[in-house]
Amino acid sequence: MKVNISGHSAQGIFESIRELTSNGQLVAGDALPPVRELAEQLGVNRNTVSAAYQRLATAGIAVTQGRLGTRISQQPNAGEQEGVTDTALFDLADGSPRREWLPDLNDVASHTKLNQFLYGEATILPQIIDYATSWFAGTCPKDFAITLCNGAIDTLERMMLAHLVPGDKVVVEDPCYISSANAIRLAGMRVVGAMVDEFGMRPEALQSALEKGAKAVLITPRAHNPTGASLSSERAAELRAVLSKYPSVLVLEDDHFSLLATTEYYSVIPDSSYHWAVFRSVSKGLGPDLRLAFVAADKESVKRITTRLAPGMSWVSRVLQSFVYTCLTKSVFQLHLSDAKDQCAHARTMLIDSLAEQDIPVAKTSDGLNVWVAVGKDCQATTFALSRKGWLVRPGSSFDIENLSQAIRVSVQNLDENSARRFAQDVAEIIAS
Repeated sequence: MKVNISGHSAQGIFESIRELTSNGQLVAGDALPPVRELAEQLGVNRNTVSAAYQRLATAGIAVTQGRLGTRISQQPNAGEQEGVTDTALFDLADGSPRREWLPDLNDVASHTKLNQFLYGEATILPQIIDYATSWFAGTCPKDFAITLCNGAIDTLERMMLAHLVPGDKVVVEDPCYISSANAIRLAGMRVVGAMVDEFGMRPEALQSALEKGAKAVLITPRAHNPTGASLSSERAAELRAVLSKYPSVLVLEDDHFSLLATTEYYSVIPDSSYHWAVFRSVSKGLGPDLRLAFVAADKESVKRITTRLAPGMSWVSRVLQSFVYTCLTKSVFQLHLSDAKDQCAHARTMLIDSLAEQDIPVAKTSDGLNVWVAVGKDCQATTFALSRKGWLVRPGSSFDIENLSQAIRVSVQNLDENSARRFAQDVAEIIAS
């Protein structure tokens, strides 16, 4: 493709090529001119063109392939999404809480006193700050500040925007929660997978990624999605020891299942980390529309997030804050939340026990809405075979970063004792075939 690239500086050439990709004159797979050729065409030094191409690669616009040259890269899309479907199959792929486990929002509203606020007033309710401060105290580095974001993924995006630049490497568990991996890629960062076992991220995998220049790590301390793994005290200490050698690495903990978790929380954040955040969203326990995440972070990170929130007036609604505070403090809703936790744990245990009856093991540290079932064969084929028996599950490949999972993710919220037993029998039959 013949296009007119202009510019007399690295930034100018970069902007010219970025504009050509934006308007469709350059598309994924198109080769850029060799460095020497473009330098002669524009009358600039070859180093200037090389610097421009490097910026394009860092921004994810192009990929350098050594002697094969530089080509426009495939731009990321939103990727696979979580949520309910209109399938006729028995849905064990959803990953959402059961509707009956969530509080009745009309009841929440009737128990909540609401107030009008004006521009310029404090955007976080004082009772919310007090609640959050008490919740995080003793579980993260002492010198922390509190802020709110619109859910876990919003927190992840804001922390990356505050500290990283496109092209930076972010370490995640492998396999990884779909939405987290998508958010990192869409922000222009590079996702680096670190293997997990039943106790979470492997320390040697994290060490290897950090040695190769990763700038941030995202860790799920419990109820990891998709595997259900939760960090043990020993594993958390091992990960802290690794991270203590890299104080400039951004450490992010997504404690997304905190309201319903049955496993203990163990932090991986060392006192030496310059920038870090722990975020606890309430959507799993209170529902997707109560989209709020409590965030404890170092003071500089909170300052940067707050600064970026202010110009767009995009604080978390104080009406929403009031509803969440009601759910977290009124006894009637606390009882409902406790019952939901028990029902979720019962459904999960019921499936694990049914699988055990078929000699299919599941890690004892499992927590969350999902169970990770190793099938020992191609997960896509297993998923298809289960669909022919009436079951919809997620193949492990949906969550893979670098490794190839021979597993399926099974969401538990729709199961009863009979369906759990039938499903386990069908899985065993497929594994044996």
